[in-house]
Amino acid sequence: MDTKTIFLAGGCFWGVQALIRQLHGVEETEVGYMGGELDAPTYDHVKLGNTGHAETVRIVYDPAKLSLTDLLIQHFFRLHDPTTLNRQGNDRGTQYRSAIFCMDEDQQAEALAAIKQVEDSGFWPDPLTTTVEMNDRFWPAESFHQDYLEKVPNGYTCHFYR
Repeated sequence: MDTKTIFLAGGCFWGVQALIRQLHGVEETEVGYMGGELDAPTYDHVKLGNTGHAETVRIVYDPAKLSLTDLLIQHFFRLHDPTTLNRQGNDRGTQYRSAIFCMDEDQQAEALAAIKQVEDSGFWPDPLTTTVEMNDRFWPAESFHQDYLEKVPNGYTCHFYR
């Protein structure tokens, strides 16, 4: 099986991971931090909103079962509000921004095309604020945060399908 990896930030990583991990074709997920300036950040650093990191989910998927375009359009852009800059629900700050961290130029082109398709569809009345960036270093989050909503089924999340 040939798998691919993409990194998605769409607010609190707990909710994004909980919804994405259920998809047919998703083989593995892990929560962590990307896009910041601090080496080896921890939640205590990132939650302050001044490191530049986004709460991110590393997603390993089988493109024969789930294309990146479908992952983005049918799921990622529906499970969070990509039109709110640095905010999802009650979570506010750059650590909760909407971002796609790509592994290569093909993924980058596909992500940009998906954004255009979503904007052209009119599904969201406001422009998307999602950034598309080339892969930055991924720092896994502490074990407490991994699979959090499986461990704490009634835990906080602001993610749901729109």
